[in-house]
Amino acid sequence: HEREHDREVSELIAKHREEMETLRAELNKEQQHLLEELRQQMAATHKAEIEQVQLQSQTLHSLELEALRLSLNNMHTSQLELTQSNLTKEKETALVELREMLNDKRAQEVAILQSRHQMEWEKSKQQSLKEKEDL
Repeated sequence: HEREHDREVSELIAKHREEMETLRAELNKEQQHLLEELRQQMAATHKAEIEQVQLQSQTLHSLELEALRLSLNNMHTSQLELTQSNLTKEKETALVELREMLNDKRAQEVAILQSRHQMEWEKSKQQSLKEKEDL
């Protein structure tokens, strides 16, 4: 029974690890997808803003145009960094919640297995006592 119990616990741990790896991979894939979408949106926004600046540049001094370009690049860089930071925090929070949930589930499963093991042991003990009495 102890070996069976140990094997079941080992299987649960392996399953838990597999689930964690799968979820990490999914979260990473989703994060990459979201970052790529954000980059594309920002590139489109950036392109549109540059075209608008180019229309205005006909009347602006060349130094003013350079200042706008630098400001725009800094703004986009800051926005991308902020978004990436927020996505990382959300991912970490989701992983912590998932880890807690899986740990709780694992603890419940271990408790059930221990209870089952105890019941089987008690049953075997009772059966052994009965057999002794019969003999």
